[in-house]
Amino acid sequence: MLLTACSDSLLDVKNENTYTDETYFKTKTQFNEAIIATYTVFSHMGMMSREWYFIFDLLANEAERSSALVGTELQLTDYSFTNNNEDIVGLWSSLYRMVFRANLALKVMETWQPADASEETLKKQYIAEAHWLRGFAYFNLVTNWGRVPLKMTYDDSKTNSSPRASVEELWKVVESEFSLAAPDLPVEYPADQKGRATKGAAIGFLGRTYLFQKKYDQAITELTKLTAAPFTYALDPSYDHLFGEDNINTPEVLFAVNHTYTTSNTQYYMFGGWEGEDGKTFHTGRAQEYGFNDWENVTISNALVAAHKYNEPATGAAGYLDPRAALTFYGSKANGGDTEYCDHCSAGAIPFPFDFYSNRYRKYEPYEFQKYTEAPMSGINTHVMRYADVLLMLAESHIEKASRDIAKGTSYINQVRNRPSVKAKNYPSSLSQADARTALRRERRIELAGEQSRWFDLIRWGIAKETLNTEHPAGPGQEPFLDKHVLLPIPIAERNSNQALAADVANDWN
Repeated sequence: MLLTACSDSLLDVKNENTYTDETYFKTKTQFNEAIIATYTVFSHMGMMSREWYFIFDLLANEAERSSALVGTELQLTDYSFTNNNEDIVGLWSSLYRMVFRANLALKVMETWQPADASEETLKKQYIAEAHWLRGFAYFNLVTNWGRVPLKMTYDDSKTNSSPRASVEELWKVVESEFSLAAPDLPVEYPADQKGRATKGAAIGFLGRTYLFQKKYDQAITELTKLTAAPFTYALDPSYDHLFGEDNINTPEVLFAVNHTYTTSNTQYYMFGGWEGEDGKTFHTGRAQEYGFNDWENVTISNALVAAHKYNEPATGAAGYLDPRAALTFYGSKANGGDTEYCDHCSAGAIPFPFDFYSNRYRKYEPYEFQKYTEAPMSGINTHVMRYADVLLMLAESHIEKASRDIAKGTSYINQVRNRPSVKAKNYPSSLSQADARTALRRERRIELAGEQSRWFDLIRWGIAKETLNTEHPAGPGQEPFLDKHVLLPIPIAERNSNQALAADVANDWN
């Protein structure tokens, strides 16, 4: 081929088969893809397909090491983790990836000229979803790292060097994001759209945001909305149903990450194949990783098991066993755990070998229906917020607010305890504030066990250090929980690429 006959203009011909963020988004289908791509971050490293449950269960002593636990996850349970722990780095990266994609979605929505009223409604919904997702990301960034870079536009997201915003500024952003999301999100979706953020999810997270800042009256205002029309949230009569394969249909869920398993070639996607050829699935590895008959990387913590035995609420008599013990862990008759598994298997129930295994998680496991999980391919959805949590946040707000109402707070606790499949003994309405606080904190621990809630509770209550060092004291193989651990370390890779942040990190940590 001779180049002498070529025109220079031919070298500048645009390839019409390539796309950019400026040219791709044209139709309502493509605008929806921008939102769905932001939701997919829930399956990425550090998030709910795998690392999320390890990070927050191990840090909060909801789960303890077993002999199979090594490396990255082992560092979380003995507090030896550093600023290059892969799980923590993955969490940071994924939350900022969620921010990046939400920013992109908000940018491209500006170009959408809806063809009719239905498209106008969709546009408002998608914009609201982007705000909700960005709010979720910043909620978790500020609660886990404190001061972090604030990137509120697509251009900001493409800039490496960004200073840290104040905690106060970040909380204002989180409040704003959920407030912006709520008006245009639907109360519910059709069955094939479940898993998207709803109006209730926005209000619930706004209430949680106020609670975490100790703005109790504002938290009550928001959370109370969820107890009346147009919302129809209710406690699921069956505690077991909350943690089974069809828990997408529970009336209790405000927001859950919806897991689904497709084909065998995708079963290990959570180890790096999130959006490659193995990414066409959305299941979780938790059942396999926690399962006593499977990989058994962790056990339920002894402290959590012990928390299910306490003084009887009304009489104060020692040795009351909470009915949720048998729905939370396999154990012994003495500690209230379930003593059989495979109740619904074709061959019949099997005695749980307590003498060999001690206590093991039952929640989020399929062992009532099958002897083994077979592979890391669980489709049990991960609860992010459910109605029981809303009721307990309301209880806490009434107990802690300046004009406290202990009786009202206690009534919300008892409402959770009165779930038909639980029917735990009720607390009297005459508790002191101190006793009501103790009851509330115990209730959150038991009701939300293994749901990655306790870490956030301990940190915001300011009792993480004393509690965790008591539950597993420092010694051989166990480092102490230090003051610095109430915030996660800024990843070293972020410091290397963001000089504005690097100059603002103390003691090689945060």
